Amino acid sequence: MNVGIVAQRDNPRAAALANEIRTHLSDMGVPTVVDETTAAQLDPDVGGVAVDTMDGCDLVVSIGGDGTFLFTVRGAGATPIMGVNLGEVGFLNAVSPDEAVSTVDDVVRRFREGGGADTRSMHRLQARGDDWTIPPAINEVAVLGPQRGHGQGVEVEVTVDGTTYTEGHADGVLIATPTGSTAYNLSEDGPVVHPDVSGLIVTEMAGDSEMPPLVVDADSEIEVTVANGDNAVVVGDGRTSEAVTPPETVTLSRADNPVRIAGPPLDFFTGLEKLD
Repeated sequence: MNVGIVAQRDNPRAAALANEIRTHLSDMGVPTVVDETTAAQLDPDVGGVAVDTMDGCDLVVSIGGDGTFLFTVRGAGATPIMGVNLGEVGFLNAVSPDEAVSTVDDVVRRFREGGGADTRSMHRLQARGDDWTIPPAINEVAVLGPQRGHGQGVEVEVTVDGTTYTEGHADGVLIATPTGSTAYNLSEDGPVVHPDVSGLIVTEMAGDSEMPPLVVDADSEIEVTVANGDNAVVVGDGRTSEAVTPPETVTLSRADNPVRIAGPPLDFFTGLEKLD
């Protein structure tokens, strides 16, 4: 077995915890690798690897906030990820810093005893056009006009499985997973949805039609057609984007490969209390 470790950039506390986990696993005879940025913080003699090579690990530990977790997911592929929360909310990270070493220890021991780690799945959202795709998103995909505000935005039509849900002028449209319901979606007055719900959330952003947010089946196919304007942009998790020229139809559906989460289940309602 081997374990990858990714620590939040420029966070000495995250780097120190990464080193503690790394040392503990070494004492257990478990090989580890750390990402290049973390390696530079620990010791010049510690060789780091690119995060997108960690898909060859049996487990990847992400230490930081939700942003670090999202960064780690892009490289880990189908490898189970355990998130250690150094942020204030941390809906994607179920493990506290005080429990990080013991939880990694438990996951490794179960892996050795049973041939694999106990995991749960978190589905992702895929956005694509005629000749492009962006990497699957955990939280949301936003289809946006070049600017927000009066006189800006885009003309859109949103269909769910071929039936029109809304059309008209809006700053944009958000399609979120239940996991992402507490992120960008919530700031746009979208509903909070428990992560165990199998669904997708459609939230119109400052739309003239004032349609309420909609939760649809997770297997639905959603199309957002941008009818006019000079340009628009499709953004996944606030990190990856694709510029598109209207008219353009963006197709959104559940991605084939979910994220695999190792470690204890997330205490969702405790996380909600931290939003106050």
